[in-house]
Amino acid sequence: MFHQIGVFFMSCLSLYLTFCEAEDYVLDDRSGLGRRFDGIGGLSGGGATSRLLVNYAEPYRSQILDYLFKPNFGASLHILKVEIGGDAQTTDGTEPSHMHYENDENYFRGYEWWLMKEAKKRNPNITLIGLPWAFPGWVGHGTNWPYDFPDITAYYVVSWIIGAKQYHDLDINYIGVSMFFVAKTGIIAANDSWNISSSMIIDPYLNDAVDVIGAHYPGTTTVTQALLTGKPLWASEDYSTFNDDVGGGCWARILNQNYVNGRMTGTISWNLIASYYENLSFGRDGLMTAEEPWSGNYVVESPIWITAHTTQFAQPGWRYLKTLGHLEQGGSYVAFTDGNGNLTIVIETMTHDHSQCIRPPLPAFNVSAQSATFHLKGSFNALTSLQVWHSKLDFKRQNSILFKQLSPMKLSDGTFSLDLDVDEVYTLTTITTGQKGAHPAPPSSTPFPKIYKDDFNVRNPPFTEAPDFADQTGVFEYFINLTDPGPHVFTLRQVVTQRPVTWSADADQTISIIGDHNWQNLTVTCDIFIETAKTGGVFIAARVDQGGEAVRHAKGVFFWVYADGTYKVTNDIGQYFATVLSSVIYGQYATGMLNGYPLWKSAVVLQPKNGWAAIGTNTFELAQYDNFAIEAE
Repeated sequence: MFHQIGVFFMSCLSLYLTFCEAEDYVLDDRSGLGRRFDGIGGLSGGGATSRLLVNYAEPYRSQILDYLFKPNFGASLHILKVEIGGDAQTTDGTEPSHMHYENDENYFRGYEWWLMKEAKKRNPNITLIGLPWAFPGWVGHGTNWPYDFPDITAYYVVSWIIGAKQYHDLDINYIGVSMFFVAKTGIIAANDSWNISSSMIIDPYLNDAVDVIGAHYPGTTTVTQALLTGKPLWASEDYSTFNDDVGGGCWARILNQNYVNGRMTGTISWNLIASYYENLSFGRDGLMTAEEPWSGNYVVESPIWITAHTTQFAQPGWRYLKTLGHLEQGGSYVAFTDGNGNLTIVIETMTHDHSQCIRPPLPAFNVSAQSATFHLKGSFNALTSLQVWHSKLDFKRQNSILFKQLSPMKLSDGTFSLDLDVDEVYTLTTITTGQKGAHPAPPSSTPFPKIYKDDFNVRNPPFTEAPDFADQTGVFEYFINLTDPGPHVFTLRQVVTQRPVTWSADADQTISIIGDHNWQNLTVTCDIFIETAKTGGVFIAARVDQGGEAVRHAKGVFFWVYADGTYKVTNDIGQYFATVLSSVIYGQYATGMLNGYPLWKSAVVLQPKNGWAAIGTNTFELAQYDNFAIEAE
């Protein structure tokens, strides 16, 4: 039977620019072209980074998707990489697997299927990539390593690829698993460093199996062995930086210099969109921010428009020119052509302190204002004008210019000059379809509602997750409890019963958080059903201070109820610390009830001072929740 448990708390400027004598740069295709451009993209997952996006109401959700994927509107991304959910914590939460158990297949769990279809709806040519960060426990056969049984791992991943096509009509272009080959699906390896390239040079079978060498956070550099393979080189995960204007500067610099320094033809941002609770790991490290579905507020950050400088004017399949490089006074330039007369030039002058990414460390360099003269040779010499788009990250007056169209640049005998200030991006192009798209301003930002209730009574939920809950260990899904003829037919159920194969520090307990991290005084109530007789246990919690990769160290007030009739109150999820029950007479106090009867009261809670509400289980076990409610002051 269900029981109700609860817990509550009481208590005048002059500017001068000096430009050096103009330096000359030649852009020429007569000696041939450089590598094929593969595109710029974003990564949803690794993990649960798009979790809150799905809970936005229309029209705001569609507006956000337009800024990300709609061609000639915003970021106009060429690539979408998604996590193949593995039921495990993979940075900011867990994403559900399509196979919780070996004999279980469900290709409608989670939200990545929906996101890929929405991206494809806006850009039918978008490249789709899947990568597993973690795996259900059965894949590891009792170990924390998924490759001891490669046939099982292959079956698991191939099932996801087939399910994408069979149930969603999605063709997955690349997969990020390097231990096997999937027909018609390319392999990106090894999604870490360039080290695999040394093996590829001496192993022709491995070399043939790998389509793209992908490195994470390469710092714009590659290694000789990777270049010698002749394979496309990608920064298959990059950026991961707070999305203010410094983040925009980071993104501008690496989009150009990943090719200038490292000949990388594709760059993918972790993450696509910061759509998770900001106090989790790497808050706001996305191309834009959408972390308030309850208000509808979202923010189109500078990295969106920095992306547009390239994506709106060069498409996958275009080629880089060989004539590119660094500017004499700092910065870089690249050029692309479609081979049919079109030309796009992207110039950036990001300074060191205004373009530092979160990793790796950035060596010192200098950038200063300068004049640059570009001479177009070869097939481009006859061009008489170029469209001009400009961004200026203004760190002095906080008045940045983002993706502004300027008057066309007139060319004389294939030559033009620019005065370049620091922290600028210019795009000069023959393409005339560029657009700075705009939707009406979204609603103002508001905190999470102080009164929140959910009875989970949804007959045909559009997603398996309940709104605003962010699973941090385990997976909590909508469930129809056909064994209960009473009021608890529709519930939320924790479904993971075996510790997953994971690289992150999952808790030994399952937990899903919700609410406002700033909450101090609140009441949390919930009906609970412990499905594991004798040994099972569940909790509700308040003031949970940590999630993400630090979830196993989360503190708060955890009210545990067990199937054997006992209960416990602890100050942390791991139950390592003494209970919060105390006779101290100062501080803030907590009280707990079961079925309306007080079990404990006036417990002193010294730390933490604030945090989310949460539900969870004592181990990886089945349990159900209903009539969840929060009242915060």
